[in-house]
Amino acid sequence: MTAFVLYARSRVLPATLAVLLGAALAAAWSAWWLQGQPGFDHTARVPVVVLAPLLTASAVGTSLYTHSDELDRTAVRPWWPRRLSHLLMLTALSTALLALAVPGHPDAFGAPAMVRNVLGATGVTAAAAALLGARLSWLPMTVYTSAVYLAAPSVPGGHAAIWAWTMQPGPQRAAWAVALAAFVLGVGLLAARGPRAERRGM
Repeated sequence: MTAFVLYARSRVLPATLAVLLGAALAAAWSAWWLQGQPGFDHTARVPVVVLAPLLTASAVGTSLYTHSDELDRTAVRPWWPRRLSHLLMLTALSTALLALAVPGHPDAFGAPAMVRNVLGATGVTAAAAALLGARLSWLPMTVYTSAVYLAAPSVPGGHAAIWAWTMQPGPQRAAWAVALAAFVLGVGLLAARGPRAERRGM
């Protein structure tokens, strides 16, 4: 139990959990408010379905930072099971909380689209943590999301389901394929390599 508490503190897990809960509450309120505006329907929840997963994935990515890279890499027991458990636990929690934030409309921008985007965003962020470091892990997904949000066509499907997967309704199979591939590759890379070592002065 003591080891778990020390691990949680070293990875700022209490603060990360607070961010995840706050993001879910904000997403639930925003989705309800947007859908209730005159002339809007469930498609008004697109910003919530796109931005809330970005926020939670960023929080998960930065929680992977450690002040003791050398100790972790030279430990007697391998660290990849701990990294994998850490990432999967936070991903599962994020997925559950944000799915509950957008009930209904599974055929459009409801829980399935939210779950897909959480998985994809977390995968990209995990890969970024392995390649760039945990403190910059939020950057690639943020840049990508910003570009796609501005450039994605209003009509879903087609090639956009691949390159603009975050903006697609829930049932789009191509979007799911991209998101799941990003999740599996990102989590696998992070578990195998760990977050890139960073200098304390950065």
